[in-house]
Order: sequence, then C-alpha cells, then structure tokens
Amino acid sequence: MTPSAILESALYVTDLAAAEAFYADVLGLDLIGRVEGRHVFFRCGTGVLLLFNAEATKIPPAPDARLKVPPHGTVGQGHLCFAASADEIAGWRKHLAARNIAIESDFQWPQGGRSIYFRDPSGNSIEFAEPGIWGL
Repeated sequence: MTPSAILESALYVTDLAAAEAFYADVLGLDLIGRVEGRHVFFRCGTGVLLLFNAEATKIPPAPDARLKVPPHGTVGQGHLCFAASADEIAGWRKHLAARNIAIESDFQWPQGGRSIYFRDPSGNSIEFAEPGIWGL
C-alpha cells in the first residue's frame, strides 16, 4: 500500500485573522471552514490547507465529542510549497511585490526549476516552485 496523494497540509499560525486575510486576500484561496480561535481551512486545487492556532489544537476532545480529532500542533515556523509554472512564479513575484511582501529567496535549482520564498504573517516559510524540481 502506498498513499496516492496528500489530501491536506497544515500550518500553525499565531494570528488566525491575519492568516485568514493573507491566504484569502493575498494568495486568493477559497475559505471553506472556520472555527473562531481554533482554525481556518482553505481549498487549494484538489487539496486543503489547514491553518491552526497551535495552542487550541493541543486541547484533547471532550469524551462525548462528535469529532474525536486527537491533539496535535507544533511550535515554530513551518514550510509549505505551492506548485507554479515559471510564468506563474513571475506573476506571483510581481503580485507579492505590489503588496510589499518581501521575496526572501529566488533561485534556479541545479536539477532545473525555479523557486521563490517569502513569509506569511506568522513567519511560516511559503514557497512557489515549479513541479519539475521534484521531477513532476
């Protein structure tokens, strides 16, 4: 047995409102769920991006909870990479610059393909990269 795809990816944020605004307004993702003080969820292509308040996810579910999601979370900055073509990366570079979001790094990988890196409001490292960097 081998998983066929990643269905959801999670980042942990320090300010849910700022994260929601960034991922909706700057990156244009569609909000699909929100629980005040705990999480915001976004559709991204065929997958889902989960943004959690890490402190809220450390609390175990009540014994009678309908959804018994176990505690999880992390401390510190995470990383997420969105797939983008070379032309899309050029467009994202201009889009981010117009919003005064600094590009932290922009380079060509030795095996081919380009990446740009920047930070979300919680300091997570966000990347746009050509799928070819992984041979996809």
